Amino acid sequence: MTLPTTTAAAVLTGHVQPLALQEVPLPAEVEPGAALVRITCATLCGTDVHLWQGRMTFPGMLPVILGHEMVGEVVAVGESTSDALGRPVEPGARIGWSESVCGRCYGCTVLREPVACADRGYGFRQRADRSPYSTGGLTQLCYVTPGAAKLLLPGEVPDTWAAMSGCAGKTVLRAFDRAGGIRPGSTVVVQGAGALGIFATAAARIAGAAQVITIGGPDDRLAAATRFGADVTVPLSRKPVGRIATVRELTGGRGADYVFDFAGADTVGAEAVGMAAQRGTIVVVGSTGTKPTPVPLGEVMGKELTVRGSLNGDISDYHRAVEFFRTFADRMPWDELFSEPVGLGGASKALAAMANQGKIKAVIDPRLP
Repeated sequence: MTLPTTTAAAVLTGHVQPLALQEVPLPAEVEPGAALVRITCATLCGTDVHLWQGRMTFPGMLPVILGHEMVGEVVAVGESTSDALGRPVEPGARIGWSESVCGRCYGCTVLREPVACADRGYGFRQRADRSPYSTGGLTQLCYVTPGAAKLLLPGEVPDTWAAMSGCAGKTVLRAFDRAGGIRPGSTVVVQGAGALGIFATAAARIAGAAQVITIGGPDDRLAAATRFGADVTVPLSRKPVGRIATVRELTGGRGADYVFDFAGADTVGAEAVGMAAQRGTIVVVGSTGTKPTPVPLGEVMGKELTVRGSLNGDISDYHRAVEFFRTFADRMPWDELFSEPVGLGGASKALAAMANQGKIKAVIDPRLP
């Protein structure tokens, strides 16, 4: 078949600027192990918002096509292209994919941890003016590189759920795994009421937690957290000392068995330590910046706390997130997480709405006008 030479895309050319609708080149051929995919759904992530705002940036990253939660239909494949389970990927297949990895570095070969890859590509490290050009989700045609772990998707998992699995879903499930799993009957505190926090609230409830406490805002997000399984929500209008006191009161003075940081605010570390029970576990997911944050190490020692970092997720976490949605499709009102889809021309407004906490998960369908 004759391959298209360009694709329409929404390109970030300047932080806090409207995305530019451009025709972006495509590689002349599809490499062995690669695929050219027509995007059917991209869900925006908080990282996309931070990149758009410039709160997260990398030297020389612009111009770039944002979006790293996406699914689509295969248009063309290179020789011997298969998914992570060894199944052939053929034109017409519906797939999702995780970030690309090199397969040669210390993280890939010795640690055997894809998230530790020294050259990990993730939808914001590939400039749109350099080959292979179109690797993000805000494009009609996406080039999925040979190093990206691909996954054939089950038909009963909708596009939005499968796309969210590619970052938010797998990030939460990896964090739970890093915590050693949620012990049935335990108390869980979720710091943050964005998409990650709300999904984590639901996952903790499904995992058998006896009490789930979600901290965040604004009020409509806390109301959503309640619909997704929170027993109690704590607003950010309370000061940090008040939030700690509330959690301790709700837990009979003992504190929470698990505290998950999906917020990343300056005070979450100290709050997490204050909220945690003796020999509790804290998992840091949302504190992604380099800015130092105060943590009372004496209390960490005195309580004998376990503190773990958890960085996104890999193809195994992605697969588990897809299966989670399939298994628990009827347990929560998952579709409430997603806005009505818009085309590439609406992506700038969708990013701004997420930045203003107006949407939990904005949805982009590049096939729409």
